[in-house]
Amino acid sequence: MTTAAPAKTQYEAIIGLETHCQLCTDTKIFSPASTAFGADPNTYIDPIVLGMPGVLPVLNQKVLEYAVKAGLALNCQIAPYSKFDRKQYFYPDLPKNYQISQYDLPIAEHGWLEIELIDKKTKDATRKRIGITRLHMEEDAGKLVHAGSDRLAGSTYSLVDYNRAGVPLIEIVSEPDIRSGLEAAEYAQELQRIVRYLGISDGNMQEGSLRCDVNISVRPVGQEAFGTKVEIKNMNSFSAIQKAIDYEIDRQIKANESGEAIVQETRLWDEAGQRTKSMRSKEGSSDYRYFPEPDLPPIVVSVEQKNAWQKELPELPAQKRSRYEAEFGLSAYDARVISDERAITEYFEATVTAGGDPKLAANWITQDIAAYLNAEKLTIDELPLTPDLLAELVQLIEAGTISNKIGKDLLPELLAQGGSPKAIVEERGLSQISDPTTINAMIDQVLTDHPAELEAYRGGKKKLQGFFVGQLMKRSGGRVDPKLSNQLLSKKLNG
Repeated sequence: MTTAAPAKTQYEAIIGLETHCQLCTDTKIFSPASTAFGADPNTYIDPIVLGMPGVLPVLNQKVLEYAVKAGLALNCQIAPYSKFDRKQYFYPDLPKNYQISQYDLPIAEHGWLEIELIDKKTKDATRKRIGITRLHMEEDAGKLVHAGSDRLAGSTYSLVDYNRAGVPLIEIVSEPDIRSGLEAAEYAQELQRIVRYLGISDGNMQEGSLRCDVNISVRPVGQEAFGTKVEIKNMNSFSAIQKAIDYEIDRQIKANESGEAIVQETRLWDEAGQRTKSMRSKEGSSDYRYFPEPDLPPIVVSVEQKNAWQKELPELPAQKRSRYEAEFGLSAYDARVISDERAITEYFEATVTAGGDPKLAANWITQDIAAYLNAEKLTIDELPLTPDLLAELVQLIEAGTISNKIGKDLLPELLAQGGSPKAIVEERGLSQISDPTTINAMIDQVLTDHPAELEAYRGGKKKLQGFFVGQLMKRSGGRVDPKLSNQLLSKKLNG
């Protein structure tokens, strides 16, 4: 009698993200120093940023407004009373040797964000709600530049740039509701959309305006207790987030299966090696020795002020996607692409308002126009083809005045130079040919010019119909009505 092999243990990942988002205020969170990006090192600093003796921080009112608006957009409860705390840690890029942050009384808690996972084949969406544990305000640290070796001194050295120190941040901490690298990347992208829609951050990951740290552990399916948590840092793109998580899931599962202990640590994503690697052991919250910030008063947000900021919120990406599907009949995929950037949604909605069919307008924007913008490295608001002109082009096609092919032929010129599509069509005589007699005459000529292909078609090579369609389009300059032409051509070929 043979004994069946034990079933292989199935694991699931438990993932949460801590996202730091720089707010696009003109001045820093507690000082009047500039927040501009790209200046020479240590240009935008002052005694407050450097923590000089006797200086006192003052909260930037805009930071509070932006933090509350972000909390509202993430469906959080806004705290009527919150406070700042000192978080102690000792790195060269932190000039005061502590960071002013929020600990036990953050500005916002208990929210959620909905992500969409698009099926690439069906273009349908699966939606999932990710909980938001908290959102709090804090100041950013400076930046270390590891400059290498000093041959004269015989040692390595690093430089410190304090320009970023004191730049206002909100930190958004998710619940451990994420289960894959794909879900984590979608979550981070949705956060980026939201802060950009709100106008509170540019969300640029390459410049560090949006930075995600991932906490990840694995456990056997069915087990309630979490595994040992590992943090991953140093990811500057959504694809890096997904790849780092997928790698770490696989690493931790293999470690569990081989009996290797997983230690709580901070790891880095090595883009060149496509792997995570250990950086340092992870601190616990007790290591930071939080205590209330003595130089800042508590924060009180009145109901009236919260309601006023609530009314200023724009329609957010998830709301737009839902409306576009329900109101305009767009697919989940098209609604997602259209709502990805606020400028694109405004362009699309202006096109529809000007009379353009929503589905046709969406097709042009998500395909031909998007390809042009990508190739030319332009934004949609830089196009000479304004929304009213795109609506005019769409109307010409919808009315049958021009064919879709003529529209595509005109598009490069319109994108580069603008101009009225209607005027161009009239001036160049490009209107669609819909007269059956005229089209039949063209078909007769095409068949006469290609007797061998006609004989082959009637001998059974039915795919040659596409050849005749192409010849007809060539002869007419793409102006014949495609549907009518196909009908008349079929009659001639099969008659």
